[in-house]
Amino acid sequence: MTKILAYNVRIDEQPFIDQWSKEHGVQVDSIPEELHDDTVDKAKGYDGVDFKQRTVVTQNPAFYQKLASYGITQLSARSAGIDTVNLKWAKANNLRVTNVPSYSPEAVAEMALTQTMQLIRHIPQFNDRLSDSNYVVLGLRSTELTELTVGIIGVGRIGGKLARIFHALGATVIGNDLRAPREDLRGIMTYVSKEELYKRADIISVHVWGGDDNFHLINDKAFAQMKPTAYFINDSRGPVVDTQALIKALNQQKIAGAALDVVEDETKIFNQKFEGATPVDHYNQLKKMTNVLLTPHVAFFTDHAVKNMVMQSLDDTLAIITGGKSEHEF
Repeated sequence: MTKILAYNVRIDEQPFIDQWSKEHGVQVDSIPEELHDDTVDKAKGYDGVDFKQRTVVTQNPAFYQKLASYGITQLSARSAGIDTVNLKWAKANNLRVTNVPSYSPEAVAEMALTQTMQLIRHIPQFNDRLSDSNYVVLGLRSTELTELTVGIIGVGRIGGKLARIFHALGATVIGNDLRAPREDLRGIMTYVSKEELYKRADIISVHVWGGDDNFHLINDKAFAQMKPTAYFINDSRGPVVDTQALIKALNQQKIAGAALDVVEDETKIFNQKFEGATPVDHYNQLKKMTNVLLTPHVAFFTDHAVKNMVMQSLDDTLAIITGGKSEHEF
């Protein structure tokens, strides 16, 4: 029987793995560990590897040689991001890497909408007042979406879905992307330069790829161009934003507030429990700000999205190990 090893499996993923395994007649064994140098030997004897990572797989090119020596020909990520894998080293050892690029654009877009509504209705500040038995509303009057301009940086699957949502709710939507303007968004969103977007937008929501090209895409220079009444949202990848620049912009009131589902050094925090402060100082600083809304990388975390990530990654694994191809290969 064909055998696949799935690394770093959460409890909520297991029912979908079991369902896929039964439907395809393939043995899928799950382990809780991530794929690293000290766990790579567990893949020996398997036909395929399915994985999900919080941290970089390895800094050692021999790791990929070892996988190849076991007869492994692919690595299928149960996520959109594959920045934890060295694609050059993988290709050098004939390892085909796949991801799940579109597990649920709706999930992340809906999260951005949720964050926007909480920010413009001052829910974090009201919660802070209520925690002190303060029921005064003065100073926290809201604006409505129909009054606002939403700027979307990265108009791909998620950004495009978000544009449609905000347009339907009556907001003015502008966007910026390196790719050519999408014809399907004509009449829904207007493409502008990043500089114009920063200048005009009341809400700035980032949905770009998290590679080296976008490292600290949002920095001091970007925040300096935003309106002091603007709210900033990041549901893409933590390193896309210079966190120290964000903290400075918030402290100096260069922007009105922020919502972050991702943050630099998040792997030191998320999916863990702490007594008191976290080990990441900039996160502790953000937690203390009443105009900042934080969530632990859960924008994707819906039943539909989790099922799609499991099913698609296993489909890709099976396709490759049985001699086929995947449209999600890098």
